[in-house]
Amino acid sequence: MKKATYFILLCAAVALTVGCADEKAGGSMSEKVYTAITWRDDAVDYDKAGQMRLAELYYKKAYEALKEEPSQDWLVYGEAGYRYACMLYQRYDMEGSLAVVNEILDKAEGQKDVPTSYRMGLLSLMAQCQLHLSMPEAAKQTFAKAYENELTVLGGEEKGDFNLAIICSNIFYSLFEIGEYDEAKKWLGRYEEELLACEKLGIGDSALIEEQKGSIALYKARYLQATGRADEAAAVYAAIPRSRIFVGANISDAIGYLMAAGRYDEAVNWYEQSDSTFPATIGTKKTFDNIANCLSPRYSSYRKAGRTSEALVMADSICSDIDTALVHQKKSDAAELAVIYQTHEKDLQLANQRFTISLHRLFAVALVVILLLIVWQLWRSHIYNKVLLAKNRHLLAEIEKQEQKELQAIEQLNAEPEEALTTGQQFYRRLCTIMSEQRPYTNEALNRDTLAQLLGTNAKYVEQAIRECSNGETVGDFISRHRLEYVTHLLRTTDNSISLIGELSGIPNRATLARLFRNAYGMTCSEYRQAIKSKATE
Repeated sequence: MKKATYFILLCAAVALTVGCADEKAGGSMSEKVYTAITWRDDAVDYDKAGQMRLAELYYKKAYEALKEEPSQDWLVYGEAGYRYACMLYQRYDMEGSLAVVNEILDKAEGQKDVPTSYRMGLLSLMAQCQLHLSMPEAAKQTFAKAYENELTVLGGEEKGDFNLAIICSNIFYSLFEIGEYDEAKKWLGRYEEELLACEKLGIGDSALIEEQKGSIALYKARYLQATGRADEAAAVYAAIPRSRIFVGANISDAIGYLMAAGRYDEAVNWYEQSDSTFPATIGTKKTFDNIANCLSPRYSSYRKAGRTSEALVMADSICSDIDTALVHQKKSDAAELAVIYQTHEKDLQLANQRFTISLHRLFAVALVVILLLIVWQLWRSHIYNKVLLAKNRHLLAEIEKQEQKELQAIEQLNAEPEEALTTGQQFYRRLCTIMSEQRPYTNEALNRDTLAQLLGTNAKYVEQAIRECSNGETVGDFISRHRLEYVTHLLRTTDNSISLIGELSGIPNRATLARLFRNAYGMTCSEYRQAIKSKATE
């Protein structure tokens, strides 16, 4: 029975597994990863096209697709989550960005298959968020963790890794911007040490090394100027070769130093030289970020240099660019919102389709389980009936043997001459004849007094005779035995209902009949009749 139960449960479990496999968010593990990669790639394309709302949406979708089981692909999960957090940071949702970073780092904690380099960017972004949330001490500790993480990747200090130098550069600049000059100085020193190690080992492009040397010198000049050492700052700035300034982002740092030092004319000159050298760069992009980061500082440099006419021209240009940026932003926002709406509509339709499929599969699984249970019950009933029938046929054989034995005993008693019998045996033989011929037991009210009247004696002699000749039976047992034997006779020879047979046998109560019959023969009346029919068909 237990084995059969385990079998049916196993069948149901297999059916449920097959039917509900689609609940794994789009199917198999690999399909979920594939979907996340597709969304990540779409986000990258939107990011490159400047459609930041859509980029953020798809980075979020890719990140959340693997959120429950990031171990399926830590790189995709980490990259999508990091970029999504960066998007939140760029629109000044520092709490949201920090929450995403913390969640990714928590899930990665203690996981051996997570790349060590995976944590550096996340820790750096965490520190930036902490700075904006006025948590400088926490930011310092997080910057230190990012640096130590990169050291772990490299295997120790001063490996001459260019990425390590860039980390130190970013940390210095972040701390310098919030006025943490003492801490910034420490990271500036590490920046210089790492860059020198790169140069000594011949790691990195020589032009890139030169550019970074210019960055270090400009950082020193800005640091000295900010800490009140203007003469030293001027000396450091004067010693920087022009070739190291006029490259990459160093121009911005040079202008930053010159503006801080009050050398506004020189700052303006750098702006103008930048225009002549890079005519097709930032200025052509009319975005609010470029206006704030490039045009506004330039306006300030013109104004502070006393070049009012150029400042007014720049102010007019800024106003015009703001109008252009507003129009562009509205169009871009409208287009992105339309795509986002369409994306949400598609997602909703897909979710509805998946729900419908899941519902249909659930119904199918339920139907399979119900059918399995029906088959199981039919099979179990068949086996049970088969075993029961075999048992009842065995009992039937035992009943027939017992009845035959009792019949032989009566025949033997009848064959004896009356003078050879005791008084009790004579009473018992006459009583058995009356029971056989007159069937007084069919009367529900039959008792020992009635039997005594039939024999023409008293009840005491009747009771003694029955006890003496029937192995100690009571009068009630004697009467019940004859009634049940008549019940078996009617079950064999008629198709009457069991209730009617009970009434004809002197046992009108159906429950009493069932109890007496089972106690006497070990089966029910119906089972007895079925066993008789089964025997007859052999």
